[in-house]
Amino acid sequence: MAKLIFIGPQGSGKGTQAKIISKELNIPHISTGDMLRSAEGELKEKVDEVINSGKLIDDDLMLSILKERLNNPDTKKGFILDGYPRNLEQKNMLDTITQIDKTIEINISDEEALKRLSGRVNCEKCKANYNLQTAPKPKDPTKCDVCNGKLIQRDDDKPEAIKKRLITYHEETEPIIQEYKNSGIIITINGEQDINKISDDILKILK
Repeated sequence: MAKLIFIGPQGSGKGTQAKIISKELNIPHISTGDMLRSAEGELKEKVDEVINSGKLIDDDLMLSILKERLNNPDTKKGFILDGYPRNLEQKNMLDTITQIDKTIEINISDEEALKRLSGRVNCEKCKANYNLQTAPKPKDPTKCDVCNGKLIQRDDDKPEAIKKRLITYHEETEPIIQEYKNSGIIITINGEQDINKISDDILKILK
């Protein structure tokens, strides 16, 4: 049984690593976005209502969706949570429905996060993703490799927006890391290494 949380600032690559480790361990990678998209029945109606009103999903509704997802048969051998919990209140709520075995913190500096995130661009036409600083880099920094569409940067990937998101991470999510440190179930990985080296480091710890 491997009930895992992957945690780290935006740009740390935690989603990429969660996908890799999910395949290696044959357990589901559960992101908050996937949970919201896969909600069914009454929960789906509530999610649609909140999103259509322009509001944020509250913690109680998110917990209900997560509880439903963790009841699926594919989580019997474990799971990887990516993007949840984001604050201490969510962590305490999570503790009421399941017991986490290990938390993997993928750590990068604010400078590295800023470099990675500020390089992100998307194709205006086909929505393909690129990164001018890291990878995948487009052949032409102004045009999409797939359809020749114009490459644009989203407002939330501009430096000022990134800095605000990092402040929120430090204020709201870092206290969770301290809690897991106190419990002795957190492993910190250097997220500024090569992608394969990060995966190898995580698998060595888990296996």
